[in-house]
Amino acid sequence: MREVYLDVENSGFVLPEVLEAMKPYYYVRGYGNPAIPHKPGQEALEVFDMVSEKVLEALNSDDGNIIFTADDTESNNLAIIGYSLANRRKGKRIIVSSIEHQSVLFPAEWLSKEFGFEVVKILVDSEGFVKIDELEKSITKDTILVSIGLGNYEIGTIQDLKAISEVVKDRNPETVIHSDATSAFTWVPIDPDKLGIDMITISSHKILGPKGVSALFARKGVRLGRILHGAVSTQPLRPGVENIPALAGFGKAIEIALSNWNERIRKVKGLRDTLMERILGEIDYTLLNGPRGDKRLPNNLNISFLYVEGEALTIELSLRGIYVATGSACTMRELEPSHVLIAIGRKHEEAHGSILFSLHSRLSREDIEYVIKQLKEAVNRLREISAWKPGKEVIKPGEIYRGGKHGK
Repeated sequence: MREVYLDVENSGFVLPEVLEAMKPYYYVRGYGNPAIPHKPGQEALEVFDMVSEKVLEALNSDDGNIIFTADDTESNNLAIIGYSLANRRKGKRIIVSSIEHQSVLFPAEWLSKEFGFEVVKILVDSEGFVKIDELEKSITKDTILVSIGLGNYEIGTIQDLKAISEVVKDRNPETVIHSDATSAFTWVPIDPDKLGIDMITISSHKILGPKGVSALFARKGVRLGRILHGAVSTQPLRPGVENIPALAGFGKAIEIALSNWNERIRKVKGLRDTLMERILGEIDYTLLNGPRGDKRLPNNLNISFLYVEGEALTIELSLRGIYVATGSACTMRELEPSHVLIAIGRKHEEAHGSILFSLHSRLSREDIEYVIKQLKEAVNRLREISAWKPGKEVIKPGEIYRGGKHGK
């Protein structure tokens, strides 16, 4: 049985080259604490500095600080909580989009509950794009932070951050803009100066690097407060010993992604488009969630399969060696439908039948053909035994379905 992994959004395997880059730092060299001035500590510090430079190079910036954390959740919490509490005398209004990751939404809601911050959630359209006119009206003199993700982790929508930042800065030049770019990193160009943003979250495990390391870019001059407390170490904002092997792996994963950027994007986007068109064209009662073309992350595909439960389809595909996710990456074990799909106007039953396919560069055409064949069989089998059946109407590609077009 062939195995096809299509869930890098949640996490994935580590590239063999990345693993090789990590191995020496467990035993041969650099195994010390980078805050200690002996040889193993100095070797560890060299890795820390080297990967910091690689991150800045990937972001095309020399005007920022890199804070390494354990994961993107911690980085987002540091950006939202660390900035807001350190700057609350300037104002207590935070703006986010309604489709942000929970690691952005939940810290903002916590600040509202515990410290009285006002949190405004900006609505999105049917493809997940932020309603800029609504955003513009929401910016006030008390708005200290706006957080809008560059590429949505679930439906792949690439926001026009340049246009967003221009609106925000025009209304209030003092407002700081943060973007959770973990799903977009190495898939679309990220330049904080061109985009006009001040803080950026990226992560290792979503680019086939190791788990346990993420980064927050903060433009110089952005004041952040600690969210963790302990002995001062290499990083003033983050006490504790850095995971040097993971950092080495993160650096290697960035290097690989940047070295063959155009080829990798072209390949993965081609595989994604093939998978998308075949599913929408050959499987009835399917709905594309999110935009098409260049407005969508190259490796992202989210489709709702009507009259099928997403959890059941995920399990059925897993038995066939195909590994995908249902709902959003962090809600798939809950009964509630994805807040992202509800925000773009999907009904509960449509959201419950959603499947997220997140692709990577090590896939082949044969893998995609296998997925399509097995997916057809799995959907047909589950629909045969499902109590949820379509009515007498037969919906064909291009016909209207509940206010939207089937397959669109």
